[in-house]
Formats: sequence, C-alpha cells, structure tokens
Amino acid sequence: MALGNCLQVSSTTRVGGGVLQCHIHTFSSKQKLNLVSFNRGLKKFPLSFPSFGYSKTTSRKSIFVCQAREALNTVQVVTESSWDKLVVASDNPVLVEFWAPWCGPCRMIAPVIDELAKEYSGKIGCFKLNTDDSPNIATKYGIRSIPTVIFFKNGEKKESVIGAVPKSTLSATIEKYVEQ
Repeated sequence: MALGNCLQVSSTTRVGGGVLQCHIHTFSSKQKLNLVSFNRGLKKFPLSFPSFGYSKTTSRKSIFVCQAREALNTVQVVTESSWDKLVVASDNPVLVEFWAPWCGPCRMIAPVIDELAKEYSGKIGCFKLNTDDSPNIATKYGIRSIPTVIFFKNGEKKESVIGAVPKSTLSATIEKYVEQ
C-alpha cells in the first residue's frame, strides 16, 4: 500500500550555468536500508548511497521524506472482497462514498470527501466504492442514487446522505459518530 513509498531520498546538484538538477530515489518496502548512522532528525544532511549515484564527493544534499501519513489521510478504495475487513470489522466509524466514474456530482463531492479524510484522520475511516465494479454491495445497502455517503459504526449502517451536499452537512453527520 502507501507505506511502500515511505522513504525517499531526494537531492539536487548544481550543473553548468547555475541550473539545478533534481534526483529522487524512493525506497520500496522490500529494500533494506540501515538508518542508524543517519539518525539526525528531519534536517538536511549529506548522505552516501553509491549504488544510487550518491557519494560524499558530490555537492548533493539529501533529505528523507515520509509520505505514509499523507497516504493514510486519503480516501481508500473498498471493493466487495475487502468490504468486510475494511468497513464491517472496523473499530472506528466509517464513511463510505458510493460513486461511479461517469457521475458528475460524484466528481464534485470527491474533493470534499478527501478533505474530511484528512481532517478526521485516525478518528474515522474514509472509503469509496465504485458501484459499477461492486454492484452487490450497492444493492445490499439500497443504493439507488449516487453519490450516496453512508456512515457505519460497529459494522452497522447508521445514516446515509444522498447527493453532492456541502461539507458542513457531512461534517455534522460525522460528529454524531466520532467519539470525543
């Protein structure tokens, strides 16, 4: 998932004429890297990665960037195969947007759902389910119009909101189910 891009080394090198050249290497979760000798916090510092073209003799500066937090704060896709695990078995309240790629109002509400996922990160799970790809789940919950946003708590459907509604409407509904 998103944790595969958690560690990234980026550097810049000054080339002729004052032009900066950027180099980025993202470490996958399968690659191993010993960070003990680089334990200097989040400050910029020189690194040596000869296998990636990084050496102590160049003027490159590198920095580690953790992208996992942003990935966890986004709306994730849920399907029929992951429904029970991600929605029904969730310990936190869950917001699920039922949508389809051809739906104009769905595209309008998507940025609002993204904002809510970031604002309520760690308090609720935010997912989207493509009704064209997962019609059985949509039928099970009586989805007849999209976008429809359903709120679940303890695996049970609690409330639904139909249509491209304002952010304040969805926020007020979330607040009912989030434990303070």
